[in-house]
Amino acid sequence: MHAILREATYATDTPVHESREFKEFQALHARQPGYVGSYVIDAGDGRLFTVTLWESPTHAAAARAVLEPVVRRVLHPLMNAPSRLLATGPVVRHNAADATAAPS
Repeated sequence: MHAILREATYATDTPVHESREFKEFQALHARQPGYVGSYVIDAGDGRLFTVTLWESPTHAAAARAVLEPVVRRVLHPLMNAPSRLLATGPVVRHNAADATAAPS
């Protein structure tokens, strides 16, 4: 499994994860071959950290070619600054009891 960690900063007036644009992007994300899942963490002050999991680096690269134009069109207008790629690499330990369970 391959992971990508990004940080993005959005306006704080409305939670971006509740927006139509964000949901549209996440739905397209989930339809990409090799997509395993994502964790989106609200760090406050409009900052979101996203960990996206792929079956392989090849799947991640192929998805990026599809998703990048959509990010520019749909999410960039909502961002206060360009997103930052913080890390990519193999997942060396995965211990989620049930990744489909809603957070409490």
